[in-house]
Amino acid sequence: MAQPRTPRRRWSAEKSKPSAFSPAAAVVIPLNGLIAKIEISGMENLPLEGPYVLAPNHYSEFDPIIVAVATWRMGRAPRFMAKESLFRVPVLGALLRATGMIPVARAASAAAAKQTIAQAEALVEHGRGVIVYPEGSLTREPDLWPMRGKTGAVRLALTGDIPVIPVATWGVQQILPRYGKLSLWPLRKKVLVKVGPAVDLDAYRGAPRTNSNLIAATDAVMADITALLADVRGMQPPAERWDPAVHGQTETGRLESEN
Repeated sequence: MAQPRTPRRRWSAEKSKPSAFSPAAAVVIPLNGLIAKIEISGMENLPLEGPYVLAPNHYSEFDPIIVAVATWRMGRAPRFMAKESLFRVPVLGALLRATGMIPVARAASAAAAKQTIAQAEALVEHGRGVIVYPEGSLTREPDLWPMRGKTGAVRLALTGDIPVIPVATWGVQQILPRYGKLSLWPLRKKVLVKVGPAVDLDAYRGAPRTNSNLIAATDAVMADITALLADVRGMQPPAERWDPAVHGQTETGRLESEN
């Protein structure tokens, strides 16, 4: 079925102001346009003002570029969570801070909990959004369906009472397969991006932040992402979400079948 052309949106206030994103966008967007033809649906679900957590599926090392360009085209500045250690790298750390990227601690601790509170407060104060991959790494699911999620996205969202906006992309695997080689030809491969309405997390916003509640909230996010992807792919997803631990897999690095 033919996909509708991406409609134009007005710019948000954060894109109307000069920022470190503008020079990067001037380079990245035209280059990306040669590689991928991005078609966006549901862009009205991404608010033009105020904080949000954008939660995409993750199946290619290239899909963050697609998500970033799509977010920019939808009127918001793309900010990602980045490993805290990267902020200590000369030059790179300064660039990450200048573009408003958010440091994330890998280990769960009291310091990490305080960091989450500070991050949520900053998002609310400045009306910014952040892109968080709930899966934490490339999906291990054999057919590239979303696997089980981690709780970082909902921790941030629940702490700041911030909406979680699910998004599914499909087609990026034609550009860069999971742990594969970049394929530039033919140019302008079609990539579909579908944005859904905010995940209903009302049942968890006033509930205790127990591990079981955070896992349940994360499952709700992953269910919405999976439903969007099923619609984009025109296929039914697996009945059970993939869990690497159950299948004896590590969470990072190449899969044995892809070595």
